[in-house]
Order: sequence, then structure tokens, then C-alpha cells
Amino acid sequence: MSSTQPDLTSHVRAERERLAGLLAGLQDHEWDTASLCRGWRVREVVAHITMPFRTSLPSLVLGLVAAGFSFNRYADRAARRDAARMSGPELVAILRANVTHPWRPPGGGPAGALSHDTIHGLDITEPLGLPAPPVERVALVLNNANPRGLSYFGVDLTGIQLRGTDADVRIGDGQPVEMPVKDILLTITGRRPLPVRSR
Repeated sequence: MSSTQPDLTSHVRAERERLAGLLAGLQDHEWDTASLCRGWRVREVVAHITMPFRTSLPSLVLGLVAAGFSFNRYADRAARRDAARMSGPELVAILRANVTHPWRPPGGGPAGALSHDTIHGLDITEPLGLPAPPVERVALVLNNANPRGLSYFGVDLTGIQLRGTDADVRIGDGQPVEMPVKDILLTITGRRPLPVRSR
């Protein structure tokens, strides 16, 4: 599936608006719910989603230096620090104020921004039992994924092709395994176990 940049950008904005609306209704204790992002609660995930809107380039560079140039270490430290000092409503306000923010992950373009917000959105909404993104938005993420991006998550799809039952999505080569596209995204990002391969 192909999509123009404006289509992807409109979905980025819509996903941020959707998440802000859902998060605004959380009770205090729900912010401490364990997310699908290992080691982070809901509040750390939202702190991470909003980090690009709040972090200057010099601060990012200094943080990376302090973290030994490990982005994962830096992101973890920043999320924990910011989640400890900011309330849930403050984080929601930042997300809502930056719905149209032009941030894109390095080399990722609008597809990378959509992927970032959609995946981390699922990290929050799944354990809280909140609605998932629209099927077409998840399908856009999957159909704009590339092998390099997928390799980041370290999931081995050898011998399997994941096929969407609710959208035209196919990931991998091999024995077809059908599931909703939301479950495909959770699987290829390591949030759900791979389906058992039949012998």
C-alpha cells in the first residue's frame, strides 16, 4: 500500500489527538499501570512520546553523551526522570499542545512518526483496555515498515508470513498466519509472542 506524505501526516495528528483524549480520562492510579513497554508504566510511555516536543538538540546531545551514546539508555533515563517530575495532566497537556508538531525520528519521515506514536499508543491502550487505533492507521504503519525498522525489534519471522484479516497487510515470507493487523503490529514489535509454527 502506498500513501502520500500528507495522508501520513494527517494520521500522525489524528493519533496524537486520539491518545490525548483517551489519556485525559485516566484516573490517577491508571497512570501507574504497567505498559507493554517493558519496565515502563503508562506515565513513562507518555513521557517518552512527548520527549521530542520538549527536548532541545543540545539537551539531547548532552543526554546521549551521559548515556554513553546509547539512545535506549538515554531514552529510559529521560522517561523515568520526566515521569517522576510531571503529572499525568501535565503530560496530556503537552501531547495535546503538540498534535501538529513536525517532529520526525531521524531518517524516519512521517512514516516513522506515525509508527512511533501508534506503537507506543498500543503500549498504553492495550493494558488499560482502551480502544486501539483505527485499522487503516495500523495498516499504514505496517505497510510503510521496512526491514531495517523491523530488525530493531529483533523478532525472527523466518518461515512465517503474517497476514491481516481486517486489512491488506502481509509481513514476512513463508507459512501464512492470519490475525488482525493490531496483533500483527504487536507481534512484530515483540509485544506479543510469535504464533506457534506447525511442523
